[in-house]
Amino acid sequence: MKIALKGLGGRHPAAPPRAPDALRGLTLEVAQGEQLAVIGPSGAGKTTLLHLLACALRPSAGSLQLDGRDPWLLPRPQLHRLRGQLFLAPQVPPLPPRQRVVTAALAGRLPQIGLWQSLRSLFYPVGIAQADEALARFDLSDKLFDRVDRLSGGERQRVGLARALVSDASLLLVDEPLSALDPTRATQAVASLTGAARERGATLVATLHHVEMALAHFPRILGLRDGELAFDLPASQVTPALLQSLYEQHLDELTGPPAAPQDAPPGPRAPVAMHCR
Repeated sequence: MKIALKGLGGRHPAAPPRAPDALRGLTLEVAQGEQLAVIGPSGAGKTTLLHLLACALRPSAGSLQLDGRDPWLLPRPQLHRLRGQLFLAPQVPPLPPRQRVVTAALAGRLPQIGLWQSLRSLFYPVGIAQADEALARFDLSDKLFDRVDRLSGGERQRVGLARALVSDASLLLVDEPLSALDPTRATQAVASLTGAARERGATLVATLHHVEMALAHFPRILGLRDGELAFDLPASQVTPALLQSLYEQHLDELTGPPAAPQDAPPGPRAPVAMHCR
């Protein structure tokens, strides 16, 4: 899917009435099948951009076109069909805790199947082989029939990414997909995600706090700061000086230690000490 933004602005739905837009004056084009990583400090507008591209937020300024069409000028049935071609994977995937992993993964197909088949799939999953193949890319095929609440945080995050691969979307929008993964799993996950998108010709836009992963796996890097475009460059041209400038006042996000690994089975709850006074 092709993307064209011109002076795009957007605000978070929970923002106070007089708060400035979270994203302002963004102009760029993304070709069909291109892969783009969006980096920048917290509060830069990265997640807002993904929600605008997913047609979950209406722009407050400027224009957005997907495959040459302004989504917000389409009749509601056409907008609904267009949204079926978009897949937004949030940082914390909305996985029902008592659901089986196979059902959670196959939920990525819901926009493409009818209501009756969706309800039937809750009890008799259709497309188990497809789910298994997607989960295998993230080393999770052995969890196919486990319950979601038996998974670690990192495993749940990888199920959310497998759901994106199960979908038939032509635009994949992925928000911080590595936050709960250790370095080895993170490398595997981003390589699987970019590889699968490349195989099917889908456009991929991902926000990443892991700058080194963005530079290693994405050919194009978009730098956002304070809601505005700081740079739009090939990864090979993103220099340490540019990164220092982008993360000024937020250098801990650029150079800080990686998050502690969370990709382990949940252990027993620690005992609570009671004290009487």
